[in-house]
Amino acid sequence: MANYEVRPLTATDHATIMTLEQRIFGDDPPGVLGPYYVRLCCDVYADCCFLALCDGEPVGYLLSFMRGREAHCTTLAILEEYQRTRVVALLLRAFVRRVIDDVDACWFTVTPDNAAARALHATLGAHEVLTHLNYYGPGDRRIASVIDAERFGRLRTRYERLGLVEPSARRLEAVP
Repeated sequence: MANYEVRPLTATDHATIMTLEQRIFGDDPPGVLGPYYVRLCCDVYADCCFLALCDGEPVGYLLSFMRGREAHCTTLAILEEYQRTRVVALLLRAFVRRVIDDVDACWFTVTPDNAAARALHATLGAHEVLTHLNYYGPGDRRIASVIDAERFGRLRTRYERLGLVEPSARRLEAVP
């Protein structure tokens, strides 16, 4: 049985993330993440970015950043052979646990044709609010979706059932 681990990034993960990015996306437009953004994720935003390992080997990552009381989940990427495993749930659990009590909104962007990511965002409770034209360059379209604080509050019970967050202390005190 595979041994999965998810942990926050560290400064030493830069090369690992860049290698995974190339393996997962290759030269598909808009190309791999810039090394500057990955460096920021490893050094500045490491507490809200996560690396997934299987038996000690890197298999996926989630990159995000927080600005004030907003989180921006920018990339969730998993090697193809691990996409139908627990890796996605473990990465999402780490991310949601990190941000749920500290943000009023969580933003996602995705290409219109990425049905799997759009469905995942919807499962988390995000609703699509706008389309960006020429986002990463001419002709590039991205859909932005958001989970706001009110929605986070309404979804907390669902997140608890899914194991994404621990049951809130208020609910535990109410149980006889």
